[in-house]
Amino acid sequence: MGRSRRTIPEELLLLALDPATGTTAQPQTLDLGLAGAQLVELALAGRIVPDGDRIAVVLPRPTGDPTLDHALELLRRRGSAVRAVHWIGGPRLGLRQTYLAHLERCGMVTAVPGQVCGVLPTTRYQASDECTNTAIKQRLDTAIRTGVPPDPRTAALAALAHAVGLGKHLYPGNEGRSSRSRLRDLIRYDPLGGMVAHAVMDVQNGMPAQAQRGAGATRPGARPAGGRTGPGAVAVGHDMARAGVR
Repeated sequence: MGRSRRTIPEELLLLALDPATGTTAQPQTLDLGLAGAQLVELALAGRIVPDGDRIAVVLPRPTGDPTLDHALELLRRRGSAVRAVHWIGGPRLGLRQTYLAHLERCGMVTAVPGQVCGVLPTTRYQASDECTNTAIKQRLDTAIRTGVPPDPRTAALAALAHAVGLGKHLYPGNEGRSSRSRLRDLIRYDPLGGMVAHAVMDVQNGMPAQAQRGAGATRPGARPAGGRTGPGAVAVGHDMARAGVR
């Protein structure tokens, strides 16, 4: 895979990057979205295919992108198709930091060291080319404003942005309400991106943990396994990590 095109995980992280603070919006759910974005990118590259709600490797040849190739190798080692919801909810958290380091190596962001309260070290990230971030956002704006069906990459990016809760970051306040609604509606233009985005939301709602405990064996107050209430519903717990891919 050449570097002439940014990958969907890269674009999702750049969308989440706040130019004012140098931090990422929705950090708790962004890891899940990045894991889902890897699946979409690998499918577009012809390395995996959806099989119902599962993902199967059909071409294990490396893409040339180290982050995607690591994910592809983990999928290959499974030897059989894996449920998208289990892959996304697996114990591979830390993708946000992995991709921030990746973007820094690629020259897409610049790390700026600093301190919190003058004591604790911290790192903030600035986009190296604000025009790049603007162009990514404009693709979503165009799809929302015109109603013209977007290309599969833009549709998948929109679906994942909605799934991890970036709508309020991209289109804040009451004035952004209609844009947030249209962002959510773009999910229908890419079946694969839609399936992965729904898997991301299911993970947030605790679906993998419930599936592992068996049908009907839910904790008091837990939501039904198939219930999707949108981004940011429930934090991923230890049960979910045990249900994931090793």
